[in-house]
Amino acid sequence: MATNAGLARMGYKGEMTSHGFRAMARTILDEVLQQRIDLIEHQLAHAVRDANGRAYNRTAHLAERKKMMQLWADYLDDLKNGAKVIPLRRDAA
Repeated sequence: MATNAGLARMGYKGEMTSHGFRAMARTILDEVLQQRIDLIEHQLAHAVRDANGRAYNRTAHLAERKKMMQLWADYLDDLKNGAKVIPLRRDAA
């Protein structure tokens, strides 16, 4: 809620939420940065869906997740420094 309140104070109420940032990161890590889905889900702290996976899978993949998060940080730095941004939607004419 604190993040959403901060976004509202910055004028983004109704346009972006903290959950929206998670969804955006999930999508970009998968589709743009070609990262493994299981690593992304671990990083977002999403539960494994099947009961056997929850019961027996204790992996954390910390080394791979560290590399993935560095790739994410580099991607964001590139955007900040003027990388080419491809719009996801067209402006209404």
